[in-house]
Amino acid sequence: MATIERPARTATTARPARPAKTAKTAKVAKAAKSKTRQDPGAALRRRLAAGSASVGVIGLGYIGLPLAMAFAESGSSVLGFDVDAQKVAMLTAGGSHSSPAVAARLRPLLAAGRFAATDDFARLGEPDALVICVPTPLTPHREPDMTHIIRTARQLAARLRRGQLVVLESTTYPGTTDELLRGMLEQSGLRCGEDFFLAFSPERHDPGAPRRSLTSIPKVVGGVDAAAADLTEALYRRIVPRTVRVSSARTAEATKLAENIFRAVNIALVNELKVIYDKLGVDIWEVLDAAATKPFGFMRFDPGPGWGGHCIPLDPFYLTWKAREVGQATGFIELAGQVNARMHDWVIEKLTLALNERGKPVKGSRVLVLGIAYKKDLGDARESPALDIVGRLWRLGAEVAYHDPWIPCWPRPRDAPELTSVALEPDALRRSDAVLILTDHSGCDYEMVLAHAPLIVDTRGVFRSPCDKVVKA
Repeated sequence: MATIERPARTATTARPARPAKTAKTAKVAKAAKSKTRQDPGAALRRRLAAGSASVGVIGLGYIGLPLAMAFAESGSSVLGFDVDAQKVAMLTAGGSHSSPAVAARLRPLLAAGRFAATDDFARLGEPDALVICVPTPLTPHREPDMTHIIRTARQLAARLRRGQLVVLESTTYPGTTDELLRGMLEQSGLRCGEDFFLAFSPERHDPGAPRRSLTSIPKVVGGVDAAAADLTEALYRRIVPRTVRVSSARTAEATKLAENIFRAVNIALVNELKVIYDKLGVDIWEVLDAAATKPFGFMRFDPGPGWGGHCIPLDPFYLTWKAREVGQATGFIELAGQVNARMHDWVIEKLTLALNERGKPVKGSRVLVLGIAYKKDLGDARESPALDIVGRLWRLGAEVAYHDPWIPCWPRPRDAPELTSVALEPDALRRSDAVLILTDHSGCDYEMVLAHAPLIVDTRGVFRSPCDKVVKA
């Protein structure tokens, strides 16, 4: 039987010898392995991808609480922080400061252990990701009041740990995140981008519009660095349909201001048109109804008694303040503020003239105000034009009552008599010398108002058909 001889192994066919390990290569390999194992960003990315990352929300107000519930409903474990111990106790008991519908959503999350509220800021080190939703008001001199952000940053710096992601949502000027917040957090001894991660993602919330819920609106994301942006996108993808990544935290901050300034300027435009058209004998609401039929080049904004809410009357002035730092004037923005503020004078003037035509001075007249919220179908009176208009009517000597089904108690008892919302009934309407519509809530019986009120001053275009007893303001 023939045999096949195997060729002898030569130098060219021999297996190459493995290089001997040196102390240097072993040290490099060990360091690389240790870095991979201890990389806080990688660990957080894995938890975010697995849905196991815990979330902390600082500030459980109109923005923070819905955000916290959205994360909890997505399956995350959420810890909400607030300085108001009474609010925390109410939330822990399954109540809500905003609406019964919110309380109904909250209770099953509490029962499942996916949401908890606390006023103990020593627990800030527990969540993997922390989202800051604190107020950013203006000072009496119309400059940014950063008190709440600064206090939050100090609390965070004292408890910050490696691997945490911090996202600011509070509306502010460009540079807040990567200058102010970063500097304060690095006082902890941890380094941004190495030990912790920092980003800005502006809140986008349309109160009173259930079809545009927080979880249906794309989320803008801007990181202080690329790693922070990656982590922030992974965080918000749990609750929103799409994230829109921009190049930096400053760009994200500027985006929010642009959105709100756009609204502020256009509200001022239609308010100014309202005054001009009124003096020309033209109905602004009829004009807007007709203009809105154009399918391009026109976006409708409606006039009113001024501007209100936690964003539009405040946020534009954050950019005005910051622009002065680089020597730029913001005449357009400031003019919009002046126009919207003048609407209070316009409303009082129209009411005064309408009463005079009926032989009644403002002093001693009974005025029933319909709606004091800044927006229809919402229980929020922050920066509402009604607060200033009603206060001025009191100082002029009018006897003012109000009806608002969303706000049962007058929100500023220090500046005005303690009032509660009165029932909207024919007798109350007939006893009034004038009914002043400042907020056009959907549930109001306007046919009854028209039938029984002797005079109606309408700032919202509720009544479109000409009527002797209706004055549009």
